[in-house]
Amino acid sequence: MYDLIIIGAGPAGMTAGMYAARREMKTMIIGSEVGGQLVWASEIENYPGFKLVNSFELIEKMKDQAVSAGAELKVDSVKKIERLESGNFQIFTTRDSYEAQSVIIAMGLSPRRLTVPGELEYGGKGVSYCANCDGPFFKNKSVSVIGGGNSALDAAEIMSKIASQVYLIHRADKFKAFESLIKEVESRPNVEIILNSDVKEISGNGKVERIKILDSKTGQEREISLDGVFVEVGRIASTDLVADFVDRNEKAQIIVNEKGETRTPGLYAAGDVTNCETKQITVAVGHATIATLNAYQYLQSRGNSHFSVKKY
Repeated sequence: MYDLIIIGAGPAGMTAGMYAARREMKTMIIGSEVGGQLVWASEIENYPGFKLVNSFELIEKMKDQAVSAGAELKVDSVKKIERLESGNFQIFTTRDSYEAQSVIIAMGLSPRRLTVPGELEYGGKGVSYCANCDGPFFKNKSVSVIGGGNSALDAAEIMSKIASQVYLIHRADKFKAFESLIKEVESRPNVEIILNSDVKEISGNGKVERIKILDSKTGQEREISLDGVFVEVGRIASTDLVADFVDRNEKAQIIVNEKGETRTPGLYAAGDVTNCETKQITVAVGHATIATLNAYQYLQSRGNSHFSVKKY
């Protein structure tokens, strides 16, 4: 029996594990990949306390802090969740099953990928899924932004201030972003907009050096020399696991209140997997802190007075 099981081993999951363990809650973190979306970043400049930190170093520090506090960490995938008559939750993984009085969903989002040759090979070597995270590493360089929604236009606007040249490539003939944002990007002299075009290949020699695109109307191929590719074609919330217990928005993200609560007592969510509009590491760890402390209060309300109450 666990007081709290956290599903997801990224920044939100590790933060929740650390806070829960410090509250003397018997805690387990379950994640298929330690670090979550951080593994797709290379170096990070916007996390407090670090002018620059390698993503894997930050992951390791978060993991060590959570485990040192007393949280258990299982590298596994959760396949099913059931609500028991007692109000507890049964968590089924690929290897085992566990019971918990409360659960925090902190699975994050998965970037929707282009699935083209070179994308995986050059991940962290020029291919990025976060302009806010990796943009500064491409100062005065040439980059492309792939996508046509608000996130892509926002990335293009950000990179126009950093890179010497930005190629904004979209597969359709018009953008799906806010009109004001489109006009702002169109006004930037170092942004070249390329519509009706698909990326067919990313290539280089140890790092990104070029991409190949195909014009869907003319059938003409074009090769562009550049240093970075920012993929902004959306992110996926894989929340079918808890569909019976939560309300979700049109993006399948979990709707929570200011306490991180879902509509099911004892079930919380934190970080990018929730309906919060801003997706940043610092936001995710803040959400996790709030959700965990409210999960602690929830267990107290169930009469679990055996916790050692600490003041912080």
